[in-house]
Formats: sequence, structure tokens, C-alpha cells
Amino acid sequence: MKILIALLLLMATPALAGSFIAPEGCTTYLTVQSRGCYVANHYTCEADPAGHKWRADFDQEGPFFLSRIDDETQWIESIELNPVVTQTLDPNPQDPACFTNLTETGRDDFIFSLSKDNGEHSNVVGFDELTGRTITIDGVVLEETAFEYTETDDAGNVLRRARGNEYISREFRMFFSGASEWDDGNGGWLPMDSHPVKFFREGDKGFESTQPIFDCDAVLSHLDRKGLTHDNL
Repeated sequence: MKILIALLLLMATPALAGSFIAPEGCTTYLTVQSRGCYVANHYTCEADPAGHKWRADFDQEGPFFLSRIDDETQWIESIELNPVVTQTLDPNPQDPACFTNLTETGRDDFIFSLSKDNGEHSNVVGFDELTGRTITIDGVVLEETAFEYTETDDAGNVLRRARGNEYISREFRMFFSGASEWDDGNGGWLPMDSHPVKFFREGDKGFESTQPIFDCDAVLSHLDRKGLTHDNL
């Protein structure tokens, strides 16, 4: 992973920016351009357990976030890049996030804890629920969800809250952003909209791009963008 982080930071320089290169032993399978000047490259690595998936997020300034989920979309590992801070899922969650439960019953509740390598610890409680609405973008069928979660420290202080709508793909077994509101614990809700606009697979022009193309006249900071989908803090 240290090699991957170094690679992504190098790609942030203007001379090399433009094409995502997955680390050795890994394969990119999807690039998603979204509203809000944001592009994500999705890839898998041979060394990971079956079903694990990585996402590398880029804005106009370069890479800013990496995340890894499992086949049930549990938040296994998230890495902020500026500066580098890694957050991982604690063992034995009280109520694990479960993509299968969401798709089979229409709702999934979750309770779990997370730890950062800087010593911070937090607890997450929330739910995902299918709304029954669907859209199709570039042949990818997306089902809308309503979601809400609260992240607190061990003393119960709110660190972050989020609510709104996202989309799931049964084909890729993952979430994509929608229209939502975020609160960083200060009591003020910040609206965000990072709907997917274009999907690119291998062979498509735009596949493995690191240059976002939609809404890039808007100015958003890395902190505002961190964890644009709730399944990756």
C-alpha cells in the first residue's frame, strides 16, 4: 500500500497527471466521472481477499482519497492522502454493513467501529434503504437509496453526520454518490451532489482518467470531498 500511495502522490504532479496506473498485481475495471469535479478509478488486487475492491479518488489537484470495501460493502480501509491517515474497520462489528441484506430485504442497518493510525477511534450507526427508483447510465443500472448515519467518538460526541440519497449497482456491488447533506459535528448541514454522470470500462475513451470533467468551475476542498459515498469514510 505504501507503494500505491507514493504512486498516486507522484501522479498528482502536472507532468504525469492524466492516466491512472493500478499498482502491480492490481487491475482497473471501472472509471466513474461524477458531478462536483470528481473522478474515481475502481480496481481489484490479486493479493486481497475475494470480493475486495479499491477506489482511488481524484479532483483537479490530484489524488486525495483511497478506500477498500469487501463484497458486502463494509468499510475495510480508508486512506486520506493529504496528509496520509489510514482508517480501518474494527474486528467483530455489532451489526455489519451488508449489501446482500439491502438488496434482498430493501433495508440494511449497521453499527460498527473504526480506528485511525493516529489514535482516533469512532463509532458509526446508520441505515441504507431502497427507495424503489432506478436510473440507467451508460448501461449501468442504478437503484436509489435513502441513507443516514452518525459517527461519534467514544464519549458520544458527534464527529460527522450524513443523510440523503445514493445509488447502488448490483452488477458492481457498490455504492455511488447522490444528493446528500453532511454535518462535521458543528451543527450545520452542507449540501453536496456528486451524482455519477459517465461510466467508462476498459477500451472506452476516458477509462483510467484522473482528470475530472464535470462542474470543475466549483471550488471544493479535499476535506469537503473526503468519503463522498457513505460506504467509505
